[in-house]
Amino acid sequence: MREFAAANKGFALISNRKLLALYTAMVECRRLAEQAQRKTRRAADSILGHEAAAVGAAIDLVAHDVVAPALWPDGAFKAINPAPAIVSTFPQALRHAAAANGTQQIALLFSSQKPAAQPAWLSAVTRAAHENLPILFVFLSRPQMKVEPAVGQAALIERKGHALPVIHVDGSDVVAVYRVATEAITHARKGNGPTLIDCRLSEPADPIQSMQNYLIGKGLDPSAFDA
Repeated sequence: MREFAAANKGFALISNRKLLALYTAMVECRRLAEQAQRKTRRAADSILGHEAAAVGAAIDLVAHDVVAPALWPDGAFKAINPAPAIVSTFPQALRHAAAANGTQQIALLFSSQKPAAQPAWLSAVTRAAHENLPILFVFLSRPQMKVEPAVGQAALIERKGHALPVIHVDGSDVVAVYRVATEAITHARKGNGPTLIDCRLSEPADPIQSMQNYLIGKGLDPSAFDA
């Protein structure tokens, strides 16, 4: 089983309280996503297993920010962070970001693995790069994907004369996602434009089990905080 590197027992950039908040949000998020899957009787392959990406990217958003969560059930996303508004489409999130530019408000867009949604996703990424919009894009990918979609999107945008930072991170590691997302959100709030985070899952790691191992390594008891 994949494990995190040994935790530093001394100074930490992320407090124990925040680490526990990340963990409990992932646990509750999974519970609600599984509940939604049982009700709809449909597979939720773009939801379950991506808890680290969702929680790490969204937990510190504030009121007046917006999120386009793709296939995440609204209830599961609200378990992460009830403050931001949820919009159902990428164009709605783009309109918010365009109107909010210069106000420190941002939009967070998660990709959908549905083929029909890909043109709208690429259009949103391209427009954000062209207009320097305050958006954090989070691409959810799995180990078996043979292409590098985030890299391909960035290359296409560059050929059109625009730049878009692309950061690759282990989508099973909520601490890594949180650190990267915090920097990207600060970058956007300062008016520096969008960032794309490619969250690729490491197989067969489970994000929640990995975080449990990390917390135990820091001397914390995750079982006391399970939902």
